[in-house]
Amino acid sequence: QVQLVESGGGLVQPGGSLRLSCTASGFTLNSYAIGWFRQAPGKEREGVSCISSLYDTSYYTDSVKGRFTISRDNAKNTVYLQMNSLKPEDTAVYFCAARTRTPYYSCSGYGSTSPPFGSWGQGTQVTVSS
Repeated sequence: QVQLVESGGGLVQPGGSLRLSCTASGFTLNSYAIGWFRQAPGKEREGVSCISSLYDTSYYTDSVKGRFTISRDNAKNTVYLQMNSLKPEDTAVYFCAARTRTPYYSCSGYGSTSPPFGSWGQGTQVTVSS
């Protein structure tokens, strides 16, 4: 069974850091582009970051550039999202998902309203508040 599980969320003060993990079972993550997405209450889902499985090229939405870093650990079949200098506007449920359309290595479209990604995890809550 193909499954992604997110973890690492929590409550943090503005300026703090969290590291989210996305661990796969039933398939090998390093064959796919993996995206991180978030959804805040009353807002649409947003593509935050993506890592290609070709050269591990990373992509970020403008609002998180310079603060978030996506990475892979193939031995652990896990993708991470290191989030630094967190802001209240980063508060959301964060999800990871794997590319479902060829070419599977590509992050193309991760920022669209209908990203070609699937096998969504259950999400992990990130709350940035003082």
